[in-house]
This record gives sequence, structure tokens and C-alpha cells, in this order.
Amino acid sequence: MSNFLRASCSGAKIFFPLPNAIFSLGLSADELAVYAYLMYCEDRKSHQCWPSYKTIGRAVGMSENTVRKYVRELEYKTLILTEPTKYESENGQVCSGNLIFTILPIQGAVKYHNECQTSR
Repeated sequence: MSNFLRASCSGAKIFFPLPNAIFSLGLSADELAVYAYLMYCEDRKSHQCWPSYKTIGRAVGMSENTVRKYVRELEYKTLILTEPTKYESENGQVCSGNLIFTILPIQGAVKYHNECQTSR
């Protein structure tokens, strides 16, 4: 069992940090929900997590396609990075796995947001 699941099951992980600056970026409620869920799943040392679109959707009450849309928006706003993964199935076929989500430092997103506001 992963450390994340062990911590969740033991009750050790009862809160997660959400940066105050997130509310200055003009995110929609849906973008905020997806971002908050990724922060909830994040490994605090690597700043990464790997939930599926389906898992995120179940947690925040959205379809997989809607989650995909908001993930792209969060990437565009420089809040997260995504990286595809691959795995080998039992029959030796290489398949696409879940994305690895990396939560980026909030300061970069605030700077990007401010630059976009001043260029208007």
C-alpha cells in the first residue's frame, strides 16, 4: 500500500494546504475544485500525484471530459504540469497510463496572471 493510501486510511492526513493566493487568480468554481482535489492527492515531497480523470471526476462531481477541460485550463494558467505515463500490460502491450500531475509553485501562476492582466 502506498504511503498516501496508508496515511489516508490511518486518518493521519486530515487536511491539506490550499494557498491563499489561489483566490486572486480568478479561477472558476470548477477549476478550483479540480485544483483542490489535486492538492489533496499531492505527495508533499515530490509535489506530484496521479489520479485518473475518472477518479477526479467522481471526487468533484464532473464527467471525465469536463475534468480534462479544467486540467487544460489549470495547465494554461501555470498551476500544474501533466506528463503522460505508459505501462506494459500482461500480454506485453504498451498502454497509456494515468497522467502524472505536478503542482507548480503558486508564485509563478500569480506572476503569469498579473502579466496577463497588465497586457490587456
